[in-house]
Amino acid sequence: MNQGRIRREDVDLVRERARLDEIVGEHVTLRSAGIGSMKGLCPFHDEKTPSFHIRPQLGHWHCFGCGEGGDVISFVQKIDHLSFVEAVEMLAGRYGVQLHYEETPGGQRGERTDFGTRQRLLDAHAVAEEFFREQLMTEGAGVGRRFLAERGFSRADAEMFGVGWAPEGWDGLLKHLRGRGFTEPELQASGLVSQGQRGVYDRFRGRLVWPIRDITGKTIGFGARRLLESDQGPKYLNTPETPIYRKSQVLYGLDLARKQIAAAHRVVVVEGYTDVMAAHLAGVPQAVATCGTAFGSEHVQIVRRVMGDTNATAALRLGSESKGLSGEVIFTFDGDAAGQKAALRAFAEDQKFVAQTFVAVEPHGMDPCELRIVRGDEAVRELVETRRPLFEFAIRSVLDQVDLETVEGQVTGLRMAAPVVAGIRDRAMRPEYARRLAGWLGMDELTVRRAVQDAARSTTQVGRHAHRPEEGAPGGPGDHGGQGTAATGEEAVRGRGAGGERPGEEQPLARGPRLLDVVSPRDPVGQVEVQSLAVMLQAPQMLDAEVVGALPDDSFHVPALQGVWDVMLAAGTLLDAVEGTLAPARYLEEVLEIAGETVRPLVVEIATMPLPARDEAALARLGASLMTRLTELAVTREYSVLKQRLQRTDARTDPEAYQRLMGQLAELQVRRRALRRDET
Repeated sequence: MNQGRIRREDVDLVRERARLDEIVGEHVTLRSAGIGSMKGLCPFHDEKTPSFHIRPQLGHWHCFGCGEGGDVISFVQKIDHLSFVEAVEMLAGRYGVQLHYEETPGGQRGERTDFGTRQRLLDAHAVAEEFFREQLMTEGAGVGRRFLAERGFSRADAEMFGVGWAPEGWDGLLKHLRGRGFTEPELQASGLVSQGQRGVYDRFRGRLVWPIRDITGKTIGFGARRLLESDQGPKYLNTPETPIYRKSQVLYGLDLARKQIAAAHRVVVVEGYTDVMAAHLAGVPQAVATCGTAFGSEHVQIVRRVMGDTNATAALRLGSESKGLSGEVIFTFDGDAAGQKAALRAFAEDQKFVAQTFVAVEPHGMDPCELRIVRGDEAVRELVETRRPLFEFAIRSVLDQVDLETVEGQVTGLRMAAPVVAGIRDRAMRPEYARRLAGWLGMDELTVRRAVQDAARSTTQVGRHAHRPEEGAPGGPGDHGGQGTAATGEEAVRGRGAGGERPGEEQPLARGPRLLDVVSPRDPVGQVEVQSLAVMLQAPQMLDAEVVGALPDDSFHVPALQGVWDVMLAAGTLLDAVEGTLAPARYLEEVLEIAGETVRPLVVEIATMPLPARDEAALARLGASLMTRLTELAVTREYSVLKQRLQRTDARTDPEAYQRLMGQLAELQVRRRALRRDET
């Protein structure tokens, strides 16, 4: 879906108002780490010694252990597994920022609803959920309570998942929402009511309802189960497509499962609301389900983001086949023909995962909810643990369609199954599946391997002809494709990124060098340069403008640090930050805006590193000392260059140049001595 672009000024205002220490403090116990700095245990990797630092005034964080870093938006993205837009909207709602959505490059406004309307629709769903939950305890909801009890769910279980009851009347919810101040247009846009010849009426009537929530836990729709014999509608009735609900972009239970999915790097996809409930209660907290639609490519993107396999995707594109595969996606399906068909649809989406995919099918055709009723919680956990690789399931499903007792059936089976094996993403796994296929067919292994190789070549040739890029098309002349620099989260929302990505497309997290990669801790000159940049980025107002302005363009001998300095100079407002007319946080944002993917991680790391100063007076002394030392190093390098030039100059043939160089060396020597006196 076209997300629409959040206006740049609104994003900046969110960054300005959102308190990094407040947001991070909800997940990390922070303590002082010197002036303007706080530290704690990193929430993104296991550690015993705090290496996670934040600079609240600059609005940036960095972990010196795992190398992660960014601003308050990126922290919310990573900790809550949100997209850039979702993180901005969450922070905007919390800190009272009104968001506006700009037009797309094509000239049409994005489909995303403006923030005020979106919030009203979310409020309406929150009121509706509360209404339904209260109705579950009424006399008319007895059939709903019996349904839950027969499936092993207690009242506490129902409350945990927000299960409620829609009363049989035509306007119970409608009257309730009107009484809470919601207008007719808002009610119709919400999907909570339907339009008839005599006006609007409740969409859900006489049904058990489950709230469908987005990843942040906000209710955006409902799924309703038919229980009454008088109800002639479908077995399950869901909220229609609305400005806040797109069934292809929603996974039921993800709000409860996301942290467990990220921690275990595993997701279990089941088929229904009661299956999600049963799995969670049985000890499989990574369970989610689609909402009235097949598991598709947009669901893949959501799962990949929560599992965090985007970096592995980048590695896979670079050719590190099996090394890039991580985590597990497990599909549970009924054992009947419909379940098998659903599993094969999931197989078609497998190539979009980096994680290994599996399928778990109960031999007697029971779904997780039924399995829990009949055999208990342990059986549900066992079902998941005894999963089979989805490739194996797909191959065996193909072979089940032919008679392997005949030669004709074996040959047909080979022709049908060889392309499946050839399509396995991880090439290291293909030979083993070819060997297994030979055993299942009862055929010679060499024959099967040749058939797989032929299928692979045929698929490659067809793909080349089918996807031959035209000029100006993705992958064609002028398009950088995967070789370009990955767009930032904001670029992906606001338009095509540096690599040519579409708006809103999830991008692999770019990784750049870390300080330990470019500067040795035992390099005293390098450490002076690092700390000098740190003071200029973190507390430029503590420095002397005349001294900073006199620093040459080539002040750093470490190439990567010179790259950071080049970007700082290119921002063009360093002296404004030093003189106090530009806030340090704003200057840092300007530097980050023009920094490439290689330099940006270094800038963030330097801007969040702790400085050896306990108060502002000490920081001012440190800054002055570092600027003096940095200037002296620059003078020393210039002195060395001039001295080498003097050695190459003949005093007899070019006495004028020789004397000029001698004078310059003498001036530099005086200047260097003066700097050393100032330093002492």
